[in-house]
Amino acid sequence: FLRVINAGKSTHNEDQASCEVLFVKKKAGGSNSTPNKNSSTKRRSSLPNGEGLQLKDNSDTDGINLYYWSLFDGHAGSGAAVVASKLLQHHILEQLQEIVDILRNTAVLPPTCLGEEPDNPSTNSRTLTRAASLRGGVGAPGSPSTPPTRFFTEKKIPHECLVIGAIESAFKEMDLQIERERTVYNISGGCTALVVVYLLGKLYVANAGDSRAIIIRNGEVIPMSSEFTPETERQRLQYLAYMQPHLLGNEFTHLEFPRRVQRKEVGKRMLYRDFNMTGWAYKTIEEDDLKFPLIYGEGKKARVMATIGVTRGLGDHDLKVHDSNIYIKPFLSSSPEVK
Repeated sequence: FLRVINAGKSTHNEDQASCEVLFVKKKAGGSNSTPNKNSSTKRRSSLPNGEGLQLKDNSDTDGINLYYWSLFDGHAGSGAAVVASKLLQHHILEQLQEIVDILRNTAVLPPTCLGEEPDNPSTNSRTLTRAASLRGGVGAPGSPSTPPTRFFTEKKIPHECLVIGAIESAFKEMDLQIERERTVYNISGGCTALVVVYLLGKLYVANAGDSRAIIIRNGEVIPMSSEFTPETERQRLQYLAYMQPHLLGNEFTHLEFPRRVQRKEVGKRMLYRDFNMTGWAYKTIEEDDLKFPLIYGEGKKARVMATIGVTRGLGDHDLKVHDSNIYIKPFLSSSPEVK
């Protein structure tokens, strides 16, 4: 049961939710258009007391039922949350339509390469030739100095990983659509996204943000998501800033200190940690260390570039550091963690 309360905080509710039953069927003719909601969705009753929840029979037998729930915690406007609540499920549906035949065939592992015949002798011979050339002068095949050939090893990918990949791809496509259409449709702000998909007897929970999902079963509380905050994602953010320092606009430092560094402390040694550290060490304070830290504060007060307290979600493509031209979006990921 999903309920979102605005409590008069804004004209449009920045918190949105959706709940649908969908039918995943292979695309006809390989069309990439957004599926027609009326034709691909099993309609549920809208009666408030839950009566009449029986689903209409679907005559198609070559598809899969998909149950979908979602919550979107918006900020800086309701646009991103509203759009995501209306469209993210269709991006997930579109991704699953590409692989529905594979998912239905649970007796066979997903093929590594679509349209390729397994155990092709000509392919194997080419692989052997390539392997031999890569060995070079190490030694003749079979000799003690010859490293074992690894070209025949192949990862076995279970069906669940395809579903997870489809959900991850859908989040990315949703974020790209918001970026493309934000000006045309005035899509404001951003939002965290928490999605639950029930498919083929398994529950998939996808989280991009700091919302929390739990299962309560027989009195036991089972956590199904991890909160993404500036603190939990410190190393990822610091590494990105280290690799692309121009994103900091010459106003921030990617290093973390226990508190703001003062000018009088230049030349002294202070505790710090970098992206490759979980512990702390001392370093000699330099002029660059006086810049504002990329991540400042702790707990619920922690902020990225002194601006935003969440590090994953959808939207926020126009978000900048106050009174600057420094975009924060490069540090914000639309990629969910799926359990």
